[in-house]
Amino acid sequence: MSGRDDICRALIQAAEDHARPPLLMGILNVTPDSFSDGGRFPDSDHAVAFGLSLAAQGADLIDVGGESTRPGAPPVSEADELERVVPVIRALAQRTPVPISIDTRRSSVAEAALQAGATIVNDVSGFRHDPQMCFLLGQLQPVAVAMHMRGSPADMQTRTDYTSLVADCVTELWTGARKAVDAGLPTDHLWLDPGIGFAKDSRQSLALLAHLDAFVALGRPVLVGVSRKAFLGRLTNVSVPAERGYGTAAAVTAAVLMGARILRVHDVGAMRQVLAVASAIREARAEIFEPREVRP
Repeated sequence: MSGRDDICRALIQAAEDHARPPLLMGILNVTPDSFSDGGRFPDSDHAVAFGLSLAAQGADLIDVGGESTRPGAPPVSEADELERVVPVIRALAQRTPVPISIDTRRSSVAEAALQAGATIVNDVSGFRHDPQMCFLLGQLQPVAVAMHMRGSPADMQTRTDYTSLVADCVTELWTGARKAVDAGLPTDHLWLDPGIGFAKDSRQSLALLAHLDAFVALGRPVLVGVSRKAFLGRLTNVSVPAERGYGTAAAVTAAVLMGARILRVHDVGAMRQVLAVASAIREARAEIFEPREVRP
């Protein structure tokens, strides 16, 4: 427990230290049907090797998921999800010091992942899917990410009717997140994700990115996942997700300038460069430069 506590403290400090660049969370989907990289890893050994390559490229975190959350994705069984993620997390925890996140909506999977060596629970349902999730988070006190989503991946794109998009998303996200805090999760262990592309159409995804400061104003580190998403494909007319690197770079830059502190991405090496430049621009905006005399 003490080892995970130490890692949590280091993550909390890094996410809240605005003098340093945001954190990069590398994506490791151990699924056959994810929108971008489903079926890429035929067994856990291949998945572990890719996770280690993410660490070598400079990932600050590795997010392991065993259930696709793409629009329209059907749920998987608890047994299948556990079989996919636990061996990978256990092996990565033994072979790299990079903190590991479990991307799951199930408290049982989150608990098994934490026992296997994960430090972060990343719940795309905002702690709403599984009534036991908040109690687990309060008991074990990992770093926990609450993301805004309505419904489930199977039906979320039918739930995009908002009275006031930004206000509704902020209120709904914060209401769910506070339940974990009320159950005992320390507030400083809580990160927030606006859920770009989850129960949002392309226009709404852009609007949330443009108004990310409304989520930043809640006072918790904001995680943003825009990597290769469909709204970028529609904007750029690029149908293949893996070819949306330039669009992803632009969206990551915007997120950093708007105050995001954790970026969830596929292409860690390339996005490390993007993050360095975007962070430097954001830092420069905060500096006050003395005017110099201009001579003709």
